Amino acid sequence: MAAGGHLRPASYLGDVSALSFLPSSPRPLLLAGTGSELLVYEVDAAGHVAAFQVFDGVRVHGIEPRGGSPKCSSYSLAVFGERRVKIFSLGFAVSADATQVGELRLELEQRLPGFDHWVLDARFLEVDGLLAIGLSDNSVALWDLKDRVLVSRVKSPEKCLLYSMRMWGDSVRELLVASGTILNEILIWKLAPKNRKSSLLCLNEGDTSDVNSREDNNLGAKEYMAVQLGRLKEHEGSIFRIAWSSDGSKFMSVSDDRSARMWILRFKPEGFVNQTASHENVEIIPKLTLFGHSARIWDCYVSDSIVITAGEDCTCCIWRMDGKLIKMFKEHIGRGIWRCLFDSSSLLLITAGFDSAIKVHHLCNSTFHDIEEDKVVSYGLNYDSEIFAVSSPSVSGQYGPLDSKSEYVRCLHFAEESVLYVATNNGYLHHAELSNVEDVRWTEIIQVTEKAPIICMDVMPTYSNLSLHRVDIIALGDGRGNVTIVRLTSGSIQPKVNLTFTWSAEKDRQLLGVYWCKSLECSLIFTADPRGVLKLWNIRDALFSSTDVINAPQKCPLIAVFESSFGARIMCLDVSPREEILIAGDKKGNITAFPFPKILVLYDSGVTQQKVPPCDRFKGAHGISIVTSVHIKSSAFDHIEIHTTGGDGCICFFKYGRNVRKIEFFGMRQVKELGTIQSIYTNLAPESQLSTYAIGFTSADFIIWDLENETKMAQVSCGGWRRPYSYYLGPVPEYQNCFAFVKDHDIHIHRHWAPCQDKKVLPQVLHLQFHGREVHSLCFIDPASYSDLESSSDLLIATGCEDGTVRLTGFLTGSSGRWHSSKLLGEHVGGSAVRATCFIPKTYTITDKSCNYSSNGISDDVSVENMAETFLLISVGSKQVLTAWILQPRIENGQVCLDGLDVNSKQSSKNLESGDLVMSFQWLTTHTPPKLPGNRLKASHIKQSGEEGNSSVVQPNLGVMDHMENDWRYLSVTAFLLKHPVLRLTVCFVVVACSDATLVLRALLLPSRLWFDVALLVPQTSPVLVLRHIIINGSHYKDDVGDRYLIVSGSTDGSITFWNLTETVHGFMQLISETQPHMTIDCQKRPRTGRGSQGGRRRWRSLVNHSLKKIDEDISLPDGRNLSTPYVAENSSETSGVENTQNVVHERSDRSNSEMPSSTQSCDIPELRPIQLLSGVHQSGVNCLHISYSTPDKSFCIISGGDDQAVQCFHFTVGSLGDCSTTTARLNSHDNGTLQILYQHKVPSAHSAAVKGIWTDGIWAFSTGLDQRVRCWKMGLSGKFTEYSHAITSVPEPETLDVFHDRAKMKYQIAVAGRGMQMVEFSPPEND
Repeated sequence: MAAGGHLRPASYLGDVSALSFLPSSPRPLLLAGTGSELLVYEVDAAGHVAAFQVFDGVRVHGIEPRGGSPKCSSYSLAVFGERRVKIFSLGFAVSADATQVGELRLELEQRLPGFDHWVLDARFLEVDGLLAIGLSDNSVALWDLKDRVLVSRVKSPEKCLLYSMRMWGDSVRELLVASGTILNEILIWKLAPKNRKSSLLCLNEGDTSDVNSREDNNLGAKEYMAVQLGRLKEHEGSIFRIAWSSDGSKFMSVSDDRSARMWILRFKPEGFVNQTASHENVEIIPKLTLFGHSARIWDCYVSDSIVITAGEDCTCCIWRMDGKLIKMFKEHIGRGIWRCLFDSSSLLLITAGFDSAIKVHHLCNSTFHDIEEDKVVSYGLNYDSEIFAVSSPSVSGQYGPLDSKSEYVRCLHFAEESVLYVATNNGYLHHAELSNVEDVRWTEIIQVTEKAPIICMDVMPTYSNLSLHRVDIIALGDGRGNVTIVRLTSGSIQPKVNLTFTWSAEKDRQLLGVYWCKSLECSLIFTADPRGVLKLWNIRDALFSSTDVINAPQKCPLIAVFESSFGARIMCLDVSPREEILIAGDKKGNITAFPFPKILVLYDSGVTQQKVPPCDRFKGAHGISIVTSVHIKSSAFDHIEIHTTGGDGCICFFKYGRNVRKIEFFGMRQVKELGTIQSIYTNLAPESQLSTYAIGFTSADFIIWDLENETKMAQVSCGGWRRPYSYYLGPVPEYQNCFAFVKDHDIHIHRHWAPCQDKKVLPQVLHLQFHGREVHSLCFIDPASYSDLESSSDLLIATGCEDGTVRLTGFLTGSSGRWHSSKLLGEHVGGSAVRATCFIPKTYTITDKSCNYSSNGISDDVSVENMAETFLLISVGSKQVLTAWILQPRIENGQVCLDGLDVNSKQSSKNLESGDLVMSFQWLTTHTPPKLPGNRLKASHIKQSGEEGNSSVVQPNLGVMDHMENDWRYLSVTAFLLKHPVLRLTVCFVVVACSDATLVLRALLLPSRLWFDVALLVPQTSPVLVLRHIIINGSHYKDDVGDRYLIVSGSTDGSITFWNLTETVHGFMQLISETQPHMTIDCQKRPRTGRGSQGGRRRWRSLVNHSLKKIDEDISLPDGRNLSTPYVAENSSETSGVENTQNVVHERSDRSNSEMPSSTQSCDIPELRPIQLLSGVHQSGVNCLHISYSTPDKSFCIISGGDDQAVQCFHFTVGSLGDCSTTTARLNSHDNGTLQILYQHKVPSAHSAAVKGIWTDGIWAFSTGLDQRVRCWKMGLSGKFTEYSHAITSVPEPETLDVFHDRAKMKYQIAVAGRGMQMVEFSPPEND
């Protein structure tokens, strides 16, 4: 609870800078430092136990716990950061059964005085009762824990600044110091006693800081001097981290040169005992040099058997002592892994980095099972992993080149972890029993007729009601077009074939796939041919025939034919008999929906064969990459969900409306670690946490990827997905997974199968994963859009990052005051940086009376439905990417969610007080500029455009765009929603500012997702850094114009400009109501991914040539100007959704394209000039700007901050907005009748660095700057404001700020973001 009138920094979400285990505690406790906080976690239960604020604005850089006994109820901790060291007592209570940790208490025991250099390390010297503190000037300070006084400060004779220092030893006698200098050297030295005389001499030459002055009171104590033991020069870069082994016999060093080196210390017999040891009796031997990281290495660990390194490339490598790489993790994102920690007793590896995530790896699981040479790895533990190779009996002895009659393996399929079915080129089906690796039992099941090659195979495992044996029903498709069904019962000795039958399904070489569907059980089976035709066969009577003849002829009637209009081979399918729908995915990335009437499931002999046409289709669901799996999920009352995976490495989510019967794309997750995703596996084990895994390939490796933890569960080098392969996952895939593939005629099997009842699957993520790079923008999501304001304690914040990602993060207000969830919404095309975000909390209705809108006589199907409001989130960034997201509230019965597939980190239910997010955003559309052919822009065109005066922006930009892709970026955005009073249309007007000093007004037509360029705001001499809009209610004016729409911009030259969009907006809405372009133009429905899913250049051009048509007549504005739709073909993805003959796209002529004058790529749009230009508001760029409205005097307040460290505020009223010329004036000049400035005030040095974020409601204002401060300003009369309070945040280099005013609780929640994000709470005094 924040005290009234004071700013209280709350929880920080950012990089984790320190890790430590609490030694000898009854339950494994992990201590982590992030920002100024100390976090405590219970590792086994993944429980967040407590969080403590240990510093004020100082980041925690290290945690050193003091050893204790297992029965100890309190521990001492030394926590240090920058120049500060504090000693705390951490006390806790444990339950009687020692299963839970009770409430923790952190009490400050000692506060050490501030040092004159940064603290790099701290170590308790138990024997002497001292705390050794290593400082960046290559000195060690000794602090007496009992007397609470500084005993000595010992400086190394090598005076230089350090990047790193680590100490080892339990006493001064044993203390060894390893210092990593900025000169790429490692200095090894120790402390030795000196006589009193030398001590007195040293005092005259020593440091005279406040810390060292305390030594005058301890002259009688033992004094020490530094003895250098060695200097190591092998590194070629700065030394970032040093780690000692537990016995002090060796240490590791990691460097800027991307290498890790291990060193052995050997003392001569008298060297270590003699306190005057020197480099003459100490030998430091380079033992090992490791290369494997692609960037700088930040941290390391060394023991007697393994070495661990973590680096800037987000990888954590585990090495053997001989230098061989055992395993590499790459599961963090962003700027790297800062810290790694390993506990040899529990084999727990902890990593933490810039992305705020703390990840746990249990090295007993499948971490090592894919390393063929390491059957048993460190510490002598058996990891239940088996790697072996077997050969089918019919294939044994086959070598050399192959032909069509050679015998080789064509298909593999696991039925369970110890049963593998193998199909060959000569028509053999074998059963392999893998229970005993040394004695694999092979059983020949069948050879299909005419020795035809088995082309495809699918297995449906079932369980008999009469016995405990498993019954496998195998479907085989051969090269002759025949389908063979085998029913086989597993036995204790060997499998028993109960029934086989065959029928002809296709012509020779036309049968390419046989598919079981679990929802249809084993009564129906599908076959696929090369032309996109699916056939449904009824085998119920044949399969469950009472005949005793195994090979008896059976009749299998064809009951339905499904033909795709794409003409591409069907690769996967799913059926929902309940929803009566079939979804099929083909080889060219398309999905098709077919009706699947229940009569097909209840087939009887009286029903004739049906040819079922498709009811809808979606072209390019995965670009031109293969669709590998389809899964239908029941969802909300009006639609079902479809999840697909593909060869583009993406998981796509579609809706299929039960009423409208159309497929609509609504979300996508790109798994960068996988080149192709074969399927999604959901763990439904009864007593385990819900987990979802992506199974696929990258390059030549098979990978099982945990989607919720962002961790790699298994990786096997197999040569890629084109070889025959099969996999099988158990209830707990971390411990139970199998993979088999064919190489050199042998079947190689990697099996990791451990009994899971005795093994606890450790949660993989302890702390929320956030952005891995700097956050450039944030905005609060108004709680009124998704919850009840009075009962809501959950605040949601949308953030945009340098890596191109947009996230939605939840914060719990109140006493807990902590972050509870962070969800990845998506990524901008190509990972382009997100520079600005804007949330649109309200939809306005156009009220221009001159348009004579009337709903009289309008039928119900045309008038606006009484439906929920639309809430949009707009994000813009580099490469001129503009993305719109639509809010989707959570639905209790059939919630709209992705079942964990889009949640970036798995959280225990104990960790989340409010459960999952109450809402989320789904991708709506993406606008990007079209890529122009190289011959569109010529020098003559540039010259002609300049001579004719048609250019609206600086001409040199064209030269850059002529032969290379432009690098323009959007810097800011503002948007508002207008609803048409009659039609079912909502228009989102978006103003974007580009780095080439252009401002463009664009319109997004909903729900058709059409983009239009509406106006170009000119002239603009400097790039705009910030945009805001003002909507003035029409009741303020005595006319029929209705609401006014104004744009306010702040530029790099320190000016603030006003634009009036009212006439342009009303004209566009009138034009839309007359032409209704959404009735004739279709648009694309899937975003680009940058991974080939846009279809490739050749494919894209063919799509344009075949699917785009010209409108017969140009759509014109009333004054003759054309309605420009230059982005319909490329505005949001790479291929159109449902392709039909009515889809029409407006194509611009070559002439207009060749004369496009700027990065806006448009020239036929009107130009708007500003109504007011205030110059010199700031001496340099206007970085931030906010507008508030005062009801009593109907005035507006604009407050801005700039690079000049000043905060400027002025109040104004808006007069008549009729035809008026642009007025350029100083801020203190008289008004021109359009804007009347009432009063203004400026604080020249509001911050000690550039102001980056600001907000006001007219009563209070809040600002932040690069000085890492948040300042609260009290807005007074006559526009004057004064600083009321300030607080230091834990966010380095803040870039943005936003505020939510909780009027019900009378609090302000301030969010500051930059390198991380932090909440600051402000409660106004009661008298205010």
